[in-house]
Order: sequence, then C-alpha cells, then structure tokens
Amino acid sequence: MGLNKGIVLIFRKGFEDKCYQLLIDAYNKIISDKINVSILDEDDISALLNNNIELNPKSIEWEIDSKTEYYIFKDNLVIKKGFAKKQSRIDFVFSIFTMESKFKYFIEAKNLKEKNDSGLKRRYINTGIDNFVTKKYENGSLVGYLVNGDLTKTIQGINTLLKKDGRNSECLIENKIQKHTDYYESKHKEIGMLKHLIFNFSNN
Repeated sequence: MGLNKGIVLIFRKGFEDKCYQLLIDAYNKIISDKINVSILDEDDISALLNNNIELNPKSIEWEIDSKTEYYIFKDNLVIKKGFAKKQSRIDFVFSIFTMESKFKYFIEAKNLKEKNDSGLKRRYINTGIDNFVTKKYENGSLVGYLVNGDLTKTIQGINTLLKKDGRNSECLIENKIQKHTDYYESKHKEIGMLKHLIFNFSNN
C-alpha cells in the first residue's frame, strides 16, 4: 500500500528543508575557510560545496546522498551512441530512501555578478529559471553564486531583465527562512513558486 498523500507532502517538505540545511552548511564552511571563489569556475564551487556536504555528519545522520552533474533521463529516452551528451544535467541531486520509495531533490546552480554586462543574469533566467518553468527540471530550486558585487543590485538586475521580457509578475521577491538570510521566491503560472538561495561570496 502506498504512502498517504498528506504524509508524502510532509515528508517531501522535511526532506527539502534538510537538503537546504546541508547546502547552507556547506556554503558557511567555504565562508569560514575564507576560500576565494572568485578565481574558481562555477563547477569548482559546486564541487567544493558537495565535498562539504559529504563531510557533514548530518548527511549520514539523515541518510541523504548528494551528487553533482547528475543526468536527468526522460521517459522517451532513445539509447544510441552519444545519447548521454544530449541529456539534461543538473548541478545537484539529493537522494533519500524510505521503506517504499526513493525521493530526489534537485538544485541548479548559476554564477552571478553585479556588473557583467547582464550576461550571467540573463543566463540565470534562460538556463536557470526557464529550465524549471518549462519543466526541463522539476522538484527543485535555484542557487545563485554571487562571486562579485552587491547582492541587492544583482537581484534588481535580474528583475529588470524579467520586466524587459514582459514578465513583471515573475520577479524575485525577498522572503525569509530561518536557515539563510539571502532567500528569494518567484511565482510562475506554469509551476507556481520557485525558490532561490543566493550564496554571497563577494566579500570572501
């Protein structure tokens, strides 16, 4: 017999909260270690975060596994030479087993800068937000790595681009969670609410 839908929703929310906690703890470890991530690639930052997650005793206590650069295979997968390169990949997947199911939670990461001729901000929208809106990615959140500049101005820059696209109702709005100060939400008619964690490395 399958799990009650209400119980599943409660479990999923608790699982998401634990994934956030592991990711935020990993970010705080980079900050406390005073690592200069501005000289690193986006994938380097993700690898550092994932290593910190794996070393966190909470990941063992909660029995949560994490991986980076995870392939997302669709139901209509055609297996032929080179098929793997054509599949979508997402930056983080968190997995946990229950007695009856395996749950996964996905995080897509994007570098951000305040002043970069809007290139990274546009990429945050086109290959971050829009990949969730189109359901290329599902059941997950975005994390932005702010490697240079002011956080507020960077978010304003993203929102300015969304407004230029006629997407005023989809702008990022600051909200509060207990675990992390730099947290935003955006609303989209296709998927409802999308959550955004911003990791501010600009002063490290």
